[in-house]
Amino acid sequence: MLLRQADRRIGLTKAVDAALMDPRHPDLITHRQIDLIRQRIYGLAAGYEDLNDHDTLRNDLVWQSAVERDSALASSPTLCRLENRAERQSAWKLHEVLVEKFIASHAQAPDELVLDFDATDDRVHGNQEGRFFHGYYGDWCFLPLYVFCGDQLLVSYLRPSKIDASKHTRAVLKLLVKRLRAQWPSVKIMIRGDSGFCRRRLLSWCERNTVNYVIGLAKNSRLNSLAAGLHSMAQEQFKATGEKQRLFCDLQYQSGKWSCARRVVAKAEVTDKGPNPRYIVTNLEGDAQRIYDEVYCARGEMENRIKEQQLGLFADRTSCSGWWANQFRLLLSSCAYVLMETVRRIGLAGSELAKAQVGTIRLKLLKIGTVILRNTRRIRLCFSSAYPYQELFGLACRRFSSS
Repeated sequence: MLLRQADRRIGLTKAVDAALMDPRHPDLITHRQIDLIRQRIYGLAAGYEDLNDHDTLRNDLVWQSAVERDSALASSPTLCRLENRAERQSAWKLHEVLVEKFIASHAQAPDELVLDFDATDDRVHGNQEGRFFHGYYGDWCFLPLYVFCGDQLLVSYLRPSKIDASKHTRAVLKLLVKRLRAQWPSVKIMIRGDSGFCRRRLLSWCERNTVNYVIGLAKNSRLNSLAAGLHSMAQEQFKATGEKQRLFCDLQYQSGKWSCARRVVAKAEVTDKGPNPRYIVTNLEGDAQRIYDEVYCARGEMENRIKEQQLGLFADRTSCSGWWANQFRLLLSSCAYVLMETVRRIGLAGSELAKAQVGTIRLKLLKIGTVILRNTRRIRLCFSSAYPYQELFGLACRRFSSS
């Protein structure tokens, strides 16, 4: 029921329903498309990853109330047909919904947006369309591209794994920048990513379109040579003190394919495990160590969000045989993440669970035992008086009810 309140606040499932075409004959429909969408998204958010789970959940009174029905919900075959009629246009429209909900979440124009790009492996265990063996991950997988801004998800784009990790990054960034600047013309935008996204065309596009970038740069012999003095100094200080050393400097470096020299921040790190040189390329101004520690290293938080998406909301449950059905599943999981992030950002702001992972929120606020009393006039949910999070649950409900 808390998910339903969050959904009502942001209008997520209504927007998803409006974005998708329903080819069924209106006179022959038992389950509305919006009911199917709610049933599937709420199920993922509540921890039910399999369609078979709904063969039992469809008769649950709380689930029926959340979906706003007073009869049995859809069975797993009906939900399966919803997924398998997905196609390219569905994926495009659902991504538009994610971006529009991100924009709507801001009461006023932000000064700066940091877009974190990352690719991850989505292992498969069947003969799914588009699967390939990936040498780095050592398994058969997909290679989805994620884009987050802080804790909020903008893009979850399923890709085959036989491609470069940065494939289509420039196109995705171009579309995002165009829409965000149409809404907020003066907003500053920065892209952040690891060395897999360091590509000359992406860097050049950012420079032409006034987009800042902080991107990892793979080490090579020339970079190590340019920073040799810094590395030697770090090693000498480590030998003298026996303590971990981290030194930083600026370099001007031009790859063989780059059109110009660019600023590179070099980090010389030496520990008892040996030297660990790192490099990033950026068009930001300011202190080298601050850019590395406070700006670039902050991208590590995005990896926690991807783990939430894949482990907590089952984004890797791409077991359909068809490509677009799997992309649709990934986007349904993304919608579940948006709902859970809304609960965390609005309902739990300033509380002990304000930074909690989705699994913790689900355990403490969603999967709660109740006695359900329903008649033709109203539905009552009777909680245990010993429920330890009753004040927090009540606070979250009041915040959504007052909107």
